Amino acid sequence: METYFRILAILLLLSIVSPVNSEYGDIVLNKRSEKEGIAPVVFSHWFHRIRFRCKVCHSELGFEMRLGSDDVTMQDILEGKFCGLCHNDDISWGVENCDMCHSGKMGLKTQTYGSHETSGPGIR
Repeated sequence: METYFRILAILLLLSIVSPVNSEYGDIVLNKRSEKEGIAPVVFSHWFHRIRFRCKVCHSELGFEMRLGSDDVTMQDILEGKFCGLCHNDDISWGVENCDMCHSGKMGLKTQTYGSHETSGPGIR
């Protein structure tokens, strides 16, 4: 019976801890997409986060921890930088599948959608 209460207490404590704001949300990146005539990028942060630790992208791939602070270009990705390290047709789909990333509605601003404070990115 004592073990039951310990487990219950642990579960209660875990349910109180709130997630990081963007950990489970989708991140829309529109720093340059619309200016270049293509839909904004919708980056599924939760999908990547459940597969990789934060350090994979934010240390090893060089992404800053602040939304919108990276100046990623398609040329960077083609050269195997940032997203291009994995999205290269070997580890994951390559750049010829534009709509897999550029799937946001035109006009969406760079921000996190679908976290505990929002209601989703409005995928087209």
